[in-house]
Amino acid sequence: MTDRITLVKKAYEAMQYSYSPYSGFKVGAALLCKSGKVYTGCNIENAAFSPTNCAERTAFFKAVSEGEKEFTAIAIVGGKNGEITDFCYPCGVCRQVMAEFCGADFEIITANQESIKTYTLKELLPQSFKI
Repeated sequence: MTDRITLVKKAYEAMQYSYSPYSGFKVGAALLCKSGKVYTGCNIENAAFSPTNCAERTAFFKAVSEGEKEFTAIAIVGGKNGEITDFCYPCGVCRQVMAEFCGADFEIITANQESIKTYTLKELLPQSFKI
């Protein structure tokens, strides 16, 4: 099992690959699979904005496209111009993608320069849409 600090470090490393020329807000994510494998992602912006993809979804889509469908945690870091000054939380779309693949106890880890906070998916998306 990868510990939270290691997962946050991997998210920070992924943030360095962010393509964010429009917002300047760089985000990195590191997704821990039940298998122990970690998939990383960064945000990728587009001039048309709607094709933009968040770091969290990049990590999920990479993992799912390689056969992974069971996840335990994700670490997310981000900030303007790559400077982490506050906690970075997943957007609503990313939370809904998490709900598609993860249980209510899925861990969402966010960090700033001084501390780490951990939430469950249920805490951040208490009434998710499910079919």
